[in-house]
Amino acid sequence: MRIWVDCTAAAHPLVLRPIIERLEAGGNEVEVTAREYGQMEGILDRLGIPYTSVGRHGDSMVAKATALASRSSRLLGWARGRGFDGALAHGSVDIAVVSRLLRIPLVQMNDYEYAGLQRRISFRGARLVMAPDAIPVEAMEKAGARRDRLFRYPGLKEDYYLADFRPDPAAIDSVGLTARGVSPERGADDRVLAIVRPPPESSVYHAENPVYERVLDRLASEPAALAVVIPRTAGQAEQLRERVEGRGEDGILVPDRAVDAQSLIAYADLVVSAGGTMNREAVALGTPVYTIFSGRMGAVDERLIGEGLLRPLHDASAIALTKREAGSGPVHPRDPQPLADAVLGAIQAPPA
Repeated sequence: MRIWVDCTAAAHPLVLRPIIERLEAGGNEVEVTAREYGQMEGILDRLGIPYTSVGRHGDSMVAKATALASRSSRLLGWARGRGFDGALAHGSVDIAVVSRLLRIPLVQMNDYEYAGLQRRISFRGARLVMAPDAIPVEAMEKAGARRDRLFRYPGLKEDYYLADFRPDPAAIDSVGLTARGVSPERGADDRVLAIVRPPPESSVYHAENPVYERVLDRLASEPAALAVVIPRTAGQAEQLRERVEGRGEDGILVPDRAVDAQSLIAYADLVVSAGGTMNREAVALGTPVYTIFSGRMGAVDERLIGEGLLRPLHDASAIALTKREAGSGPVHPRDPQPLADAVLGAIQAPPA
């Protein structure tokens, strides 16, 4: 079969890679599209996934609506006549619109139930929605997914795409840590290596998430700490570099390209993140992690908090700057084949 995969955020190439690989291993042809947004295209390049770049991300609500209309129109022209038998995405609204117009069976993945209209659009046109079993069926129904079109999988999505993960020592040098005396074998010597993920760009240095700024202040002021801040967008990276250079914060590093964040997490002593995926990657790799996510907490993270695997952080002084044994790899790896089988099964099934 011919299957179309659309990536619209940095986590999507990571999540969808093992499914793409298994679809192709089964003799299926996969074509990937991507929008220009943050480090996503760099991650696709790093993973060796061929793709066609179509459209870009909009920052404001008006820009998002304009970008959706423009990109969906361009994707419609691109996809028409290509003979796709099915489509797959992780919450892409664009592919939901186009696949419905072209009557292409669509499978959507997602692990956060509170994105409002965006989720309802992406779920309602899907033949199957794949989500963690931590999210109650009722919550998925409220988000727009039909009960009889749900595939609920155990564990975290990160357990599946990190199942074959082995940390790459080259990640240490790629962000300039080697020059600071850091090596995969020795970690950061007596310093604590922290990986930090900012909030979405619209919240950077914004009063709605003041904890993030205080985390940077705390780590920058600690001689015992060394932090790598992984920005989401070029604009965010520029703001961070201006801060670091302006204040002379030698203990904070900002990468200038897409990096192997998973390897950095595996070698780190702790993670502080305002997003969801990096929090759960840290959990999956056994790295202590603090969440400063300022939105409504989803069921997956609520479960991790309840299990003591994810720590809400409201005060930067509460960060425990302690060393750990790094580079242990995935804690609970899971075979992604059932996810690929569910995709194929949904595409091949007759319409309900």
